[in-house]
Amino acid sequence: MTHDMPEYIAALDQGTTSTRFIIFDRAGRMRCCAQREHAQHYPQPGWVEHDAQEIWQRTQEVMDEALRQSGLRPSDLAAIGITNQRETAVLWDRVTGEPVANALVWQDTRVAADVARLGREVGEEFFRSRTGLPLSTYFSALKIRWLLDNIPGLRRRAELGEILFGNMDAFLLWKLTGLHFTDVTNASRTQLMNLSTLKWDAELLRVFDIPREILPEIRSSSEIYGALKEGSLKGVPIAGILGDQQAALVGQTCFRRGEAKNTYGTGCFLLMNTGSGSVLSKHGLLTTVAYKLGTKPACYALEGSVAIAGALVQWLRDNLRMFSSSAEIEDLARSAENNGGVYFVPAFSGLYAPYWDDNARGVIAGLTRYANRAHIARAVLEATAFQTRDVVKAMEKDSGIVLEILRVDGGMVVNELLMQFQADILDREVVRPATKETTALGAAYAAGLATGFYRDTEELRASWAAEKSWQPKLDSARREHICAMWKKAVDRSLDWLG
Repeated sequence: MTHDMPEYIAALDQGTTSTRFIIFDRAGRMRCCAQREHAQHYPQPGWVEHDAQEIWQRTQEVMDEALRQSGLRPSDLAAIGITNQRETAVLWDRVTGEPVANALVWQDTRVAADVARLGREVGEEFFRSRTGLPLSTYFSALKIRWLLDNIPGLRRRAELGEILFGNMDAFLLWKLTGLHFTDVTNASRTQLMNLSTLKWDAELLRVFDIPREILPEIRSSSEIYGALKEGSLKGVPIAGILGDQQAALVGQTCFRRGEAKNTYGTGCFLLMNTGSGSVLSKHGLLTTVAYKLGTKPACYALEGSVAIAGALVQWLRDNLRMFSSSAEIEDLARSAENNGGVYFVPAFSGLYAPYWDDNARGVIAGLTRYANRAHIARAVLEATAFQTRDVVKAMEKDSGIVLEILRVDGGMVVNELLMQFQADILDREVVRPATKETTALGAAYAAGLATGFYRDTEELRASWAAEKSWQPKLDSARREHICAMWKKAVDRSLDWLG
């Protein structure tokens, strides 16, 4: 290999709470990471917004800072991959590149009435059969329509071709390169792409009343889209785009059918690779595109989404002031031998898979005078593991595949109490990889495959390594009992607003 060949690959990881730029070496080890948070806006209950212009500002800052930190030149980077919070919808002006409104975040539930109405008028099956997704406040289509209908003059401007739409990947790609593309994984989360053709679906556009002109062109997840047109990394190609959960699947090298990963972040997202065939769920899961590497056929996944995981720990920290940093929850929870009969169902914005109940609300069940803050802390951690188990059970029923090992990543996997409880409650081995930043790594892998930095997916598999694994230690009678109690608590939370 000549010295001219770049030795590094990078990823822009635009998440729900922050934006990061990470530079990796060829072995997938992190050389440096720059991170900046952005503001969360809650103008009304159930509304969640981001200022896309602020996110663009943070993006430029983290790219500049990582380059400075690393001491590298732009020519040392083979390519950049983008990974992003999915479903969050941005509309911007084609000429100025300025967002025309705040982005509506995936957690935003303002379109709940539209979901109910379309469910009655058109029927759930129409959407699920075409897109693999249930009608929900979660996806981009209804968010786009809300913006077009509620910002004066915007629909007309959209029809004239003056406005562009994208999830964060497409918005940042536009800002960086001037190109209006998205990849199949992000497109599959808009509820506007046909899962079998991988193209925008005319029927869906008609039902959602969204002008075709505003949509980006759908590309694969791994190809050279274009080069950065300005800034400290000018000239470096962007060559990979994956929605964050699909990126983590690639970063965990789950390239074989039946392999699965769970990412524990703000929410929890469990994806299982189902190979080149899409499996439509009968148990409340989503069918989604896992990735499409260049000209190869797309691979599909089943996905179970849990809305509130790490966000529940933040809620204890910020709203109840139970501790001052999220890391403290583990010691607090450990100080109780068990949950003391307390169960916490965090249905703050409804329940996602496998229940899909927008009217569910959070409950703490089983309280007695005996219960204290340690029991509540423990119940909060256990809620994430219980919700994950609900998803795994649904996934095994849908796919007919029994999960052997669960690969885990995301911010919460440093919590060893949670990981052990996850293994206990699943009755499966749980494995944490050596590289924690699997989401960013997956985007870097996609970019590396497109540019020849990596030869093929087998090379990537060979470089994956486990750092730690947890074996189940709970006896089955105890497991059955606490799972039954969890189910009882969930039942109490359902249809609360109904």
